[in-house]
Amino acid sequence: MKLVTYLRNQLISCGILADEGLIGIPSAWDGPNPPRSVKEILQRGPACLAKLAELADSADAFTPLDSVKLLAPIPRPGKVIALAGNYSEHIKEAGLELGLSDSPRQTTVPRPFLMPPTVVIGPDEQIPWPAYSEKIDYEIELTVIIGKKAKCVMPDNALDAVAGYTIANDVSARSVSFAKSRAKRPWDEFYDWLNGKWADGFLPMGPYLLTADEIGDVQNLDMMLTVNGEVRQNAGTSQMIYPVADIVSFLSHIMTLEPGDVIATGTPAGVAMATGKFLQSGDTIECTIEKLGTLTNKLGQRPQKFYEPLG
Repeated sequence: MKLVTYLRNQLISCGILADEGLIGIPSAWDGPNPPRSVKEILQRGPACLAKLAELADSADAFTPLDSVKLLAPIPRPGKVIALAGNYSEHIKEAGLELGLSDSPRQTTVPRPFLMPPTVVIGPDEQIPWPAYSEKIDYEIELTVIIGKKAKCVMPDNALDAVAGYTIANDVSARSVSFAKSRAKRPWDEFYDWLNGKWADGFLPMGPYLLTADEIGDVQNLDMMLTVNGEVRQNAGTSQMIYPVADIVSFLSHIMTLEPGDVIATGTPAGVAMATGKFLQSGDTIECTIEKLGTLTNKLGQRPQKFYEPLG
């Protein structure tokens, strides 16, 4: 089942995406108190999802997709978590071979980091070019959406906490203008990298949440990113160092995962940081993952002046 969040007539609602069009959940719901967001659906749990599956099978009224604007499936997640360095070839291309063993899954652990919910935008929305960076990069990522509370779960049970999957583009600022005239300190490069993940609109997500029961083997999905039609990343989720089950388990031992939390699981090789082909204003970025559709966004206008607090 494909769950979506959409805007129509200035109202945000949730729906089921079918071949015939969109099923508006609040209007098609049989009975009182319909769920009014994808996050609420997940919070209500399996019984709500089962009722929606029945609704999808019996629906006879559909809204044309071109009459609505799709938003991110979870427009404002409670937590946005991402993984750094979850594909060996990406680690190598970035010049970070140090510490990468022949069997990193057995000898290292995931490297998660948090992002503010304001990074999330939806399909076809423009990615704002932030005022603090001249080099903007792209990263296609399989994204996990948590469906139930998970604390200290083991890998064998971790996928039970996953409601479904979507696509994210972990847009990254590869330079920071506020480094100009800055005194050199330990850890500055790490924080510059981290700050480069936090800009508004830097995690386009969508176009829909595909429920986990329809995904099959999540570690065997093809993925591709193009910029203006040119293939930049072409890989598969089978190349992950840490598979989804390990990621969810690891994170659940660090923090409680809750319905609607999203986890971007890392990017494969081919990013601009390695090739020098950074994004330009007006570039169209298309991220496609098998079964999850295509997420399309454009990069906005380059700022005329960059932020230099010490300049």
